[in-house]
Amino acid sequence: MEVSRILEEIDSQISKLQQARELLSGTAVKVSKGRGRPKGSKNAKPAAKAAPRRRKISPEGRKRIAEAMKKRWAERRKLAAAAK
Repeated sequence: MEVSRILEEIDSQISKLQQARELLSGTAVKVSKGRGRPKGSKNAKPAAKAAPRRRKISPEGRKRIAEAMKKRWAERRKLAAAAK
């Protein structure tokens, strides 16, 4: 038998003994099987929140971006033509 398998068996037995001790002493704690915050938690987030408002770009800002992109595309066309 492998050492790791023996250690798993020992851990399993320890866990079972701890559960039996909790039951006998009356301090058994319910273990939840799911992940995350339990349902009905007092510090849970509100159910539905309004979607965050999107930023709006001004017409001037849109024009600046368009001009910058046209400039970049022109430079790429120049480089592509020079590479051929």
